[in-house]
Amino acid sequence: MQITESTVALVTGGASGLGEAVVRHLHSLGSAVVIVDLPGEKGESLAGELGERVRFAPADVRDEEQVQAAVDAAVELGELRIVVQCAGVATPGRVIGRKGPLPLERFRSVIDINLVGSFNVMRLAAAAMSSNAPTDGDRGVIVMTASIAAYDGQIGQAAYSASKAGIVGLTLTAARDLADSEIRVVTIAPGIFATPMLAELPPEATAQLEAGIPHPSRLGQPEEYARLVAQIVDLGMLNGEVIRLDGALRMQPR
Repeated sequence: MQITESTVALVTGGASGLGEAVVRHLHSLGSAVVIVDLPGEKGESLAGELGERVRFAPADVRDEEQVQAAVDAAVELGELRIVVQCAGVATPGRVIGRKGPLPLERFRSVIDINLVGSFNVMRLAAAAMSSNAPTDGDRGVIVMTASIAAYDGQIGQAAYSASKAGIVGLTLTAARDLADSEIRVVTIAPGIFATPMLAELPPEATAQLEAGIPHPSRLGQPEEYARLVAQIVDLGMLNGEVIRLDGALRMQPR
């Protein structure tokens, strides 16, 4: 499916990191974009910088009414054709830590944001996409974000790994469910990327991370994730698949 001036994309977690890179790249290709993120200056500032065809829709991905309002904002701009889900949290915690068992509410919160939130956005966006006329055989494309932690979860990543494994498991089923509506679903499982979270690490810690990546031995750049999103949108046969974007990294236990 080609991106045109009538295309509208909705990007969750779009105010920073991987999501911001996607917003900027899709906008550069001609798409209008709705940035979905928690209320704050970052989303407003990015929308203001990129111009009138970019809107900020503050929303918690777990909230049905807020997400529906964001979807409605996208439909007002044109045809919602692309959804990219980058919103998520990586709250750490061992199953049994120094203070005892991992609090159930902490585990539940990560699952709720990363997995349930992704499903909430998917179902509401897909409902809007289903009324589009097909373009190059597609009414829409949904890209979710998992993680290599879905396969190689490290110590302290019980909640995060479980949530991302859920997204991996959702991918094929959702693609099959939405096939009748001519909506594709593809997931990207990134490795270690140079996001704002990692930018806070000291240089020696970053160098250690890079040394563990076979090739290229460097952190992934958010722009590389964004370029893969655009390629997924373009390649109509790509559906129901999870793509590792990790430089052949396989995470060690710690």
